[in-house]
Amino acid sequence: MSTLFTNATLADGRVRDVLVEGTEIAGVADGGSLDRDDAGEVVDCDGRHLLPGAIDVHVHFREPGYSHKEDWHTGSRSAAAGGVTTVVDQPNTSPPTVTGDAVDEKADLAAKSLVDFGINGGVTADWDPDSLFERPLFALGEVFLADSTGDMGIEADLFADAVAWAAAEDVVVTVHAEDADLFDESAEERDDADAWSAFRTAEAEAAAVERALDVGADSEAAIHIAHTSTPEGVDAASDAGATCEVTPHHLFLSREDLPELGTFGRMNPPLRSEQRREAVFERVADGTVDVVATDHAPHTRAEKHASIWEAPSGVPGVETMLPLLLNEVREGTLALERVRDLVAANPARIFDVEGKGTVAEGTDADLVLVDLDAPRRIRGDDLHSKCGWTPFEGREGVFPELTLVRGHVAYDARGGAEAFGEAVGENVRR
Repeated sequence: MSTLFTNATLADGRVRDVLVEGTEIAGVADGGSLDRDDAGEVVDCDGRHLLPGAIDVHVHFREPGYSHKEDWHTGSRSAAAGGVTTVVDQPNTSPPTVTGDAVDEKADLAAKSLVDFGINGGVTADWDPDSLFERPLFALGEVFLADSTGDMGIEADLFADAVAWAAAEDVVVTVHAEDADLFDESAEERDDADAWSAFRTAEAEAAAVERALDVGADSEAAIHIAHTSTPEGVDAASDAGATCEVTPHHLFLSREDLPELGTFGRMNPPLRSEQRREAVFERVADGTVDVVATDHAPHTRAEKHASIWEAPSGVPGVETMLPLLLNEVREGTLALERVRDLVAANPARIFDVEGKGTVAEGTDADLVLVDLDAPRRIRGDDLHSKCGWTPFEGREGVFPELTLVRGHVAYDARGGAEAFGEAVGENVRR
């Protein structure tokens, strides 16, 4: 099986032909120098962009335990339709992924995935590090320094022990950094949509980031700060030589959107002020932020239709991350090479994902074909997550025409009709 992409514009602006043979990129060369006769299919990109598939290092596909919200089949379809070719699932499922057996169970469920995947191990008082680190973990985490969905917040001593374990095993630690001691309990008297942001304060994140970095330094561990929502958190990680990620919802939404979003805008950490959002965006654009990842955390509409104190935290995002970022490229606020680094090259480098994150000879044929001149409105009804809604309703995004996972067609919308491929996803750590 081979495919030749001709006249493809890469993220750096070069126009190249790209030959896919089997699961790998067999050649990247000037136009006309690759043999068309060897290709089973020739795709004339005609100025469209061919990008490396995105690596979303932070998703919650909800299996096992919560498959009414999402499962590996629906979540991976949503990923493929959004140009994401590798996802990394977090441990707050039921049971939580804190033992070797739980990793095995999740890996069996992930056999339904259309895209490649990694599985993170988690930490609770009942975790079993001996069996956990025997498995091919993508990373340890997210390790919760405050409770979120799944109630996996842990104490300081256990966090230090877990970081030491990970350092000894040469495994990156992904940290959910919030300090519950700095939550503003006076906000509990309110019932408006902004009360959640007022409660889980920006100061709580900044303090927890500093704490996590100190513990990491003591063990010489690699610390990655998940879903950093404040410029203070980003700067602390950058100054310490750690890495961090920002989500699309913290990049594009702020507390000013909460009157319209209501409880559909509740997540952990919560939305911040517009001033902080703008400052985070600046750090994404200038290279201070390492990764954009979604924290794709779907809940049903019925679950979200509750009070601000009873609604679950989390929003879907795996299908809209790359389209939203590409629309920023179209509008001139982000460079395309920067987007490539944020969602592909940097995740592959930070987490040592071999053969992914770039369009180069010998790497996995994880490719996304997009037309930057063809944006469309984001509609929850058009997306493929089981939850069926999005906090980005009505915004514009540039969606893929074609997504390949190791040379297999995972998603094809050429000609206007959608088609999905088979479940060919593999664990990137095996």
